[in-house]
Amino acid sequence: MNSMRFLGAVALLTAALNGAAPAAEADAQTATPAVPAWTDLFAAWGLTANGYVAASYYHSNGYPANVHEFDIQHDTFQLDQAGFQLAYQPKNGFGALVDLFAGEDARLLNQAERGPGDDGVFDVRQAFLQYQRGALTLIAGKFVTLAGAEYINATQNTNFSRSLLFAWCEPLTHTGVRATWAVTDTVTLIGGINNGWNVTSTSYGPKTAELGVAWTPSKTVSLTAQAYAGKNEQYEGERTLVDVVATYNATSALTFIVNVDWDQQRLPDSTTARWDGAALYVNYAFNSLWRLSLRDEYLNDRDGFNFGGPGSTLKEATLTIGYSPAKNFELRLEGRYDSSSRETFYRTDPASVTPQMADSLSQVAVQGVYKFGT
Repeated sequence: MNSMRFLGAVALLTAALNGAAPAAEADAQTATPAVPAWTDLFAAWGLTANGYVAASYYHSNGYPANVHEFDIQHDTFQLDQAGFQLAYQPKNGFGALVDLFAGEDARLLNQAERGPGDDGVFDVRQAFLQYQRGALTLIAGKFVTLAGAEYINATQNTNFSRSLLFAWCEPLTHTGVRATWAVTDTVTLIGGINNGWNVTSTSYGPKTAELGVAWTPSKTVSLTAQAYAGKNEQYEGERTLVDVVATYNATSALTFIVNVDWDQQRLPDSTTARWDGAALYVNYAFNSLWRLSLRDEYLNDRDGFNFGGPGSTLKEATLTIGYSPAKNFELRLEGRYDSSSRETFYRTDPASVTPQMADSLSQVAVQGVYKFGT
């Protein structure tokens, strides 16, 4: 009797399995195919695409619009930047890159490129054609400067605010042509001709030359030197900049960066105004969640070209704490203190009849940065 029950169970199980097989095949035929991720599609086409959004709240005991580059508002929430970049850059042949962004920082870049009357919140930060053959790369169009240790793109910086050197010594963007030659694995030479500094107008006459050299002997040390020289139409005289950036990766968690600038402007009365500055950056990552960034710098306006008083010296110290609870998101808390050898900062609204000035400025900012892409 037990053997009959066992044989019956086997027969039932066999019948069930034979019936399930056609059903499984039918389900497989009607299943919806998986949709590939857009990043996979772009990679298959040889494209890279990435974007980000950066927003902040900024508080200050004054109005830094006449000194700082982007963080110029007072006690306000703002969209700093929303950017998107699409590029096709093969190792050999023709390619292109388009880099767009919008927000309050784009408004200020528009003013730098086109004058105070143009303050739209959208800007084409970069857009250029590229040709690469072996060690030589040529680009033509609009691109960011070689100078400095900081960037327009908020995600590429370790602090919320920009340095004094970024604001007063270095250009932001150029329109022209640039050639990059990788001489060896460690040495790269760069040269180009541009429409002045930050100039996008096609009617601009005088040209500015750029020269650069980058030396990277190891993963620990890198050194770049850049020079710009060309006539500044606004002052009808030659403007020059020499910029040096040295980076030392002491450990995988600790990095030191030094940026030094020397500027001069030939004036209509045949005199020359000079100013210079230096910035030190110390960046330390405690772990994958927390990091610390310290910036300390000075700017010496020797002839009063930028701040109206010969011998004016500005100093600032910035401390930024970064917290990344997710791979693509970082929350930044920053404190900054600026001081000057003369009353340089607006303590009250500069639009008032008699604005009050001060020799120092304090600020606190919170910024969130989210990144996405390939």
